Amino acid sequence: MSEGQKFQLGTVGALSLSVVSSVSIVICNKALISSLGFTFATTLTSWHLLVTFCSLHVALWMKLFEHKPFDPRAVMGFGILNGISIGLLNLSLGFNSVGFYQMTKLAIIPCTVLLETIFFRKKFSRNIQLSLAILLLGVGIATVTDLQLNVLGSILSLLAVITTCVAQIMTNTIQKKFKVSSTQLLYQSCPYQAITLFIIGPFLDGLLTNKNVFAFKYTPYVLFFIVLSCLISVSVNFSTFLVIGKTSPVTYQVLGHLKTCLVLAFGYVLLHDPFSWRNILGILIAVIGMVLYSYCCTVETQQKANETSAAQSAQVKENETDPLVSAEKGTIGDNAKSPVWKSNKDLHA
Repeated sequence: MSEGQKFQLGTVGALSLSVVSSVSIVICNKALISSLGFTFATTLTSWHLLVTFCSLHVALWMKLFEHKPFDPRAVMGFGILNGISIGLLNLSLGFNSVGFYQMTKLAIIPCTVLLETIFFRKKFSRNIQLSLAILLLGVGIATVTDLQLNVLGSILSLLAVITTCVAQIMTNTIQKKFKVSSTQLLYQSCPYQAITLFIIGPFLDGLLTNKNVFAFKYTPYVLFFIVLSCLISVSVNFSTFLVIGKTSPVTYQVLGHLKTCLVLAFGYVLLHDPFSWRNILGILIAVIGMVLYSYCCTVETQQKANETSAAQSAQVKENETDPLVSAEKGTIGDNAKSPVWKSNKDLHA
């Protein structure tokens, strides 16, 4: 199996793991919040990250991956930023209507595209842009219901979008810059994310629910679903870093909307949640957008690979046939120890 095939197989595996684990944790958390009344989302997320770190520490002890320390300031800043972005998203949901919160999540994709275009000079083709527009239209039709605006909620949503975009771009950038795997980055950043959320979690949850997380009655059923949610979160957190590292922040956001549509469909089919033809139409349009996006990304990746391969072949052929290049590399006989001209500039001297 070639390296390209292994990479594609790994990418498909990462995407599949992300979808399955995310849909599973949504179902688990829905039972925990809706049925059992445990509404402390931010505090629960801090427990997720703590369990994830402990699991990775055990994996490191078992030598399942190698610890690779790098710039501690980058790790700390990244971890704290991730924790803040999660807290802001929860605040956005608390101070806005569900429809406006969905619009906030939809805004993450164009914001990420804009930031990568401005700061990283990354270019997105018209086909990619069109497929993203179709995707956002479909998700908007399926999920956005009402748009009740308020100043505080709008500011929180704006901050949530910016911090989330920057955090996800940093995930991809740090892995490539420092040549660390998703597991290594997650292991080092988890403590900072967990501490940040553990500190602000009870305060935010109390602000949003008017309840005290420490005064909640923890029955065996509640504890069971909390433990189950934490165990699933290990897979969710790992797959998140894995997907962004192997693909891009934009692809991860597209995948996130796929999860949203799957959760909605699951609720309609199995849980008999109320739905309308608008929801079904939106999901179908979103799926079309996701299929187009995947197809366009695959075609462009293949084109880039072919262009790179052709350029390398042409370079090899040129080196073999050009005596000047060969001479400079010392490949023409034993007597050709130094070339007649040292550079092309000497030809015009």
